[in-house]
Amino acid sequence: MDNSLQSNEQPTIQDPHAKAGAKAGAKAGAKAGAKAGAKAVGADGPLVLQVLPALEMGGVERGTVQTAAALTGAGWRAMVASSGGLMTHELKRAGAEHVELPLAAKRPFRMLRNGDALAELINNRGVDLIHARSRAPAWSALSAARRTATPFVTTFHNAYGHNRWKHHYNAVMAKGDKVIAISDFVAEHAREVYGVPDDRLVTIHRGIDPDLFDPAKVSAERIIQAARPWRLDDDRPVIMLPGRLTRWKGQAVLIDALAILGRQDICCVLVGGDQGRTAYRTELEEQARSKGMGEVVRVVDHCSDMAAAYMLADVVVSASTHPEGFGRVAVEAQAMGRPVIATDHGGARETVWPNESGWLVPPGDAEALAAALERALSLSQTERETIAANGRDNVLQNFTVSLMCDRILAVYKSLLD
Repeated sequence: MDNSLQSNEQPTIQDPHAKAGAKAGAKAGAKAGAKAGAKAVGADGPLVLQVLPALEMGGVERGTVQTAAALTGAGWRAMVASSGGLMTHELKRAGAEHVELPLAAKRPFRMLRNGDALAELINNRGVDLIHARSRAPAWSALSAARRTATPFVTTFHNAYGHNRWKHHYNAVMAKGDKVIAISDFVAEHAREVYGVPDDRLVTIHRGIDPDLFDPAKVSAERIIQAARPWRLDDDRPVIMLPGRLTRWKGQAVLIDALAILGRQDICCVLVGGDQGRTAYRTELEEQARSKGMGEVVRVVDHCSDMAAAYMLADVVVSASTHPEGFGRVAVEAQAMGRPVIATDHGGARETVWPNESGWLVPPGDAEALAAALERALSLSQTERETIAANGRDNVLQNFTVSLMCDRILAVYKSLLD
């Protein structure tokens, strides 16, 4: 996801809304001619252009590729503009086209140039709708959309910080003809802080692939492969906290909770690469030793097969101290039939069925987390099976990729109709 502009890069970004009216008719006519020419040699379906900084691994990038695949599967045409990255090949496998532009740039001049490039792309290729998924590219996309009279969609991925400068920078995500929020929590933020009216605002939760995260489809060999580098003992219950090593993910709160729990017959695995944050990793390991949990807590690198990793866990924890816009870990774990403990704020309030598929605890409250861990570890087999069934039902009813994509395409259709 993109970060805010650096302090020495604080331009006044002009809102292109004001310039659109006088030129809209001429631009619409020019665009219609280009669109007709493009469709004469291409597919018949509408062409949707998604823009984001890059196609590296992450939730925003994954959602972009999934939407592109849904578009091509529905007979539409899909195009993504970004600076490229690891997921470009997945995009092409989905039948979508990638256009490389330096959309990760936040310098004002570069953003203006990107707006020109996107407007040219819209006109030359007959783009029917543009969807911005990140703030810096959204400014360029907004300019291009208004100049070419193209429907413009944005996605709010989180509750952004909103001091005076950041509020102006973030406000572009509120300027879509339709504004998608990834949870009701984020929708309320967009409504209250950025004034997005209800007729332009829609909540579409993120989705996961229930075939990928399906305990019935994870082989014993995959589970063994995931467990091998972690040196897990078969007879010790496993507590797992997946998430990159950054302070707000709450790893330190979990270690404090384990110290309160006081059990040495368990194993806690903190799954996530340090991404160069070696000091924080060392701090966590020292905290575990000082709390008497040195033999309990293990900090391990990112796992490429999280479906298999979840199968190793007796309980999965999401201890974020700041509210997450959605919170993918809790949803993935429920799909795998694992009891979950998440913090009672942000998107987690919408993704966990309290006392049915897991538990919600106050953020930063190690004692409450310890009590929830004790409850989860003491489940009977029947209780565990009930929670597993509830969690998977919750995901299948509310948080699948197909549901997410169907709802996004419905938003596109509403604008194109």
